[in-house]
Amino acid sequence: MKLPSVKSSFLAAIALAAFLAPSLAPSAEPKILHFAFQGELKSVDPYQINESFSLTVNGAVYEGLIRRGPDLRIEPALATSWEVLDPLHWRFHLRKGVKFHEGQDFTADDVIFSVNRVKGPGSDLKGVVPADAEVVKVDDYTVDFILKTPDPLLINQWDTWGIFSKSWSEAHGATEATAMNATTPPHAGLHANGTGPFILVSHEPGVKTVWKKNPNWWDKPIGNIDEVVFTPIPNAATRVAALLSGEIDWMDPVPLNDQARVNANPATEVLAGPEVRTIFLGMDQTRDELGHSNVKGKNPFKDVRVRKAFYQAIDEDAINNKVMRGQATPTALMIAPSLFSLSKDFHRFPFDPEASKKLLAEAGYPDGFEVQLDCPNDRYVNDEQICQAVVGMLARVGVKVDLNAEPKSKFFAAISAAGGYDSSFYLLGWTPSTLESFNVFQYIMGCRDPKTNWGGNNVGGYCNPKVDALARKALDEPDEEKRDEIFAEAWRISLVDDVSYIPLHQQALAWGVSKTTHVIQPPNNSYRFAWVTKD
Repeated sequence: MKLPSVKSSFLAAIALAAFLAPSLAPSAEPKILHFAFQGELKSVDPYQINESFSLTVNGAVYEGLIRRGPDLRIEPALATSWEVLDPLHWRFHLRKGVKFHEGQDFTADDVIFSVNRVKGPGSDLKGVVPADAEVVKVDDYTVDFILKTPDPLLINQWDTWGIFSKSWSEAHGATEATAMNATTPPHAGLHANGTGPFILVSHEPGVKTVWKKNPNWWDKPIGNIDEVVFTPIPNAATRVAALLSGEIDWMDPVPLNDQARVNANPATEVLAGPEVRTIFLGMDQTRDELGHSNVKGKNPFKDVRVRKAFYQAIDEDAINNKVMRGQATPTALMIAPSLFSLSKDFHRFPFDPEASKKLLAEAGYPDGFEVQLDCPNDRYVNDEQICQAVVGMLARVGVKVDLNAEPKSKFFAAISAAGGYDSSFYLLGWTPSTLESFNVFQYIMGCRDPKTNWGGNNVGGYCNPKVDALARKALDEPDEEKRDEIFAEAWRISLVDDVSYIPLHQQALAWGVSKTTHVIQPPNNSYRFAWVTKD
C-alpha cells in the first residue's frame, strides 16, 4: 500500500480546512444592549397606559403611521405620505410590503382596526383619534380620516400610537385593550406583534424584557443592536453599580449625587440635557368630601384660596437648589418654555408662607388640615425627595401631609381612570406628545369625559368649561402665533385665576451610558433602541 507523501497530505489538509472554513469560523458577536430603568415595564400593550416610558419602549415593536426623528420632526412611517384634502378630510397612503413580526401583511384593515381598538373602553390612549372621527378604507393601502371639526394637530401624537394586526388580535382575544388594574394580564400585555425594528422575545413584568432585531424590518436602523435586554433596577445605588461594573450599558436616570462618580469612571459618562417634561402637584377638586384626609363633609381643595395657599407654601427654588441640585428649571406653566412662544409672560406665585397661612385662615382652616400626598418613587428624577420637601414646607403653614410614596406600577394603577382617580393630592409629570399646549389641555386640564378620554389624565378633576372652549377654539386656528395667543388666555384662566395645579419644574435628563454605547438623547426622553450603536 502506497502512503501519501507529506506534501500531498499537507495540501489535502489545507483543502479540507478551506472547505470547512465558512462553518468553523467564529461568527461576529451579537451586539446586545443592556438597558436599565428605575421602574418596571408593566405591559407590552401600548394602549394600556398613557405614560411616556411605556409608550417609547413599546415603540421598539409597535410603529405608528408617522414617527419622530432624532430632531423630533414628524417623518413618514407606516404611512408614506398624507394630504389634507380639506380641513375635515385627511388621506393617508400606506406603506406597501410591510409585514407584522408573525408574518401578517400590513394593510388598511389594520389601521381601521387599530382606530377602533384605541378608542375602546379599556384604552388609555382614546384621545389620539377624535371620538367622532370616521375612518374609511379607500383601498388596501389608502385610508381617509373624516373629521367633524378641523384638527391641524391630528397626527402630532401618532408616533406613540402603534398599529396592531387585526387578525393577530382577533386570534388571541386582544381586540380591546385592558385597563391597567386588571387582575389577570391580558395576552397583549405579555405578547406583542408589531411591524417595528425589534421583535419581542419575552416579557416578565418586573423582572426582564428581551427583544431581538427584526431582520425583515422595512427600514434600516441607525444603530447596530441585535438584541435588547431591559431590566428594572429600582435601587439607585444598585443601578449605578451595574453601570460602573459594565453589567449594563445604559441607565436612566443617574441620581444627581452620583453623576460626578459616573463621569469620573473611565468607561462611563452622563448624558445630560433639558427635558420637556413638567413635574407638578395636583389636587382633588371634584369630590364633595376630601378623601385621605381628616376633613369631613367638605373638600378644602374646591376653594381656590386653599389651592393658592398650598402653592405659596412651596419653595420651588429651594427644591431646585437642594433636591434637584440646580438641574431643574422652575416653571409657572404646565408646558416647557421651548414648546410655548408666550411662556415668558407667565410667572410663578411668590413663595410666601405668611400669605399662605392667611389664605388658609380666610378659607376656614386657620390650623390647617391633614391630607395624604401620593407620589411615585421610581418614575421621575428624585420624585420621592421632592415630595418629602413638599411635606416639610406645608408643615410650616400648619398642613400635616402624610406621604404615600410607592412604585409607579401601583401609583399609576391607583390614580388612573380605571383606579377611580384615587388620590387627593399627588405629584405627577407630563410630556405633551404633540409637543405643544393643546395636548396638556386635552389630557390634564380638560373636564373629564370618559367617552372621548378628554381630561383622561386629569386626576384631580379640575373643570372649567371656558378653558375647554378656548382649547378647542385654538385647535381650529391653523396659524401657530394666533393659536398660542388663545392658549395664553386659557393658561391665565386655569393657572392664574383658578390655580388648577401647582407647576414645579421641568427636570433635566440624566442618562448614564458606557462609552462604547452611543445613544441619541431627544428632549422628550424617548428611548429608541434602533438609534443605538455599540462599538
